[in-house]
Amino acid sequence: MIDLAIDANGLRKEFGEKVAVADLSLQVGRGEIFSFLGPTGAGKTTAVKMLLGLTSPTAGQATLLGKPLGNRGARAKMGFLPEHFRFHEWLTAAEFLDLHGRLYGMSREERRRKIPELLALVGLDKQAELKLAAFSKGMLQRIGLAQALLNSPDLVFLDEPTSGLDPMGRRLVRSIISGLREEGTAVFLNSHLLSEIELTCDRVAFIREGTILREIALDELLAETVLVTLRVGEPTPELLIALERFGSDVSLDDGSGRISFALSEEEQLPALAAWLIAEGQQLYELSPQTMTLEEHFIRIVGEGEMG
Repeated sequence: MIDLAIDANGLRKEFGEKVAVADLSLQVGRGEIFSFLGPTGAGKTTAVKMLLGLTSPTAGQATLLGKPLGNRGARAKMGFLPEHFRFHEWLTAAEFLDLHGRLYGMSREERRRKIPELLALVGLDKQAELKLAAFSKGMLQRIGLAQALLNSPDLVFLDEPTSGLDPMGRRLVRSIISGLREEGTAVFLNSHLLSEIELTCDRVAFIREGTILREIALDELLAETVLVTLRVGEPTPELLIALERFGSDVSLDDGSGRISFALSEEEQLPALAAWLIAEGQQLYELSPQTMTLEEHFIRIVGEGEMG
């Protein structure tokens, strides 16, 4: 049996007549990196607020770390980095973490040990005595991540954790998240940077209008569909129709004469090539390419939906 960090069933949230989350059911195992993918207004933020106990669901139920929503013991073992944060600008980095350590009930000895470790982890050990007012957006993002990890959480919610970071900062955050996985910590990640999710996550859920459309392991998703570019001697309308027996979304670029479509399995390629030749077609190009996460997003959620 999987040891679950999150187990949600039928969560729904209404604000008057507006339905922000219609029907949310998901499970996230300990040591798993999980992400929501959806357009602006899909209900991602409201869903996270329900799971954190910041707003109550209209219907449904969920447990976090084996406890019901809002349980103080479970919340004490959770970390959270919101997308929009306002930190205490008059405090130094060390003072800021010390304040949050006291709020967690950590002893003085624990704080003295943990704070330097976290400052070094996020690359801010040399800025320990610098006031947050002098921090750049990227530095604030990193001190916020340190705050989210201060209590050695078993479950961490990270909302756009790399939004203000340069490439080196994003690599650092990815490394920290991978370390959390190795320690058995579950991470719930929200990000509009699909390339970051592609590099970081184990599993994703596509969400629209407060409902999960599809949930799948990322390695399975990226391996299951292949985009094919095809160039033959005579790309007739009849050929385009016939190609639908092999794949979907068949289209012809009139300028280049190339045909593109999606195969569900790479193993179909030899049969496709043999069929084209048997049909008397001159085959000049047959190029397979694995679909990116962005291409999957457009196919599942819808063209023009990314926010």
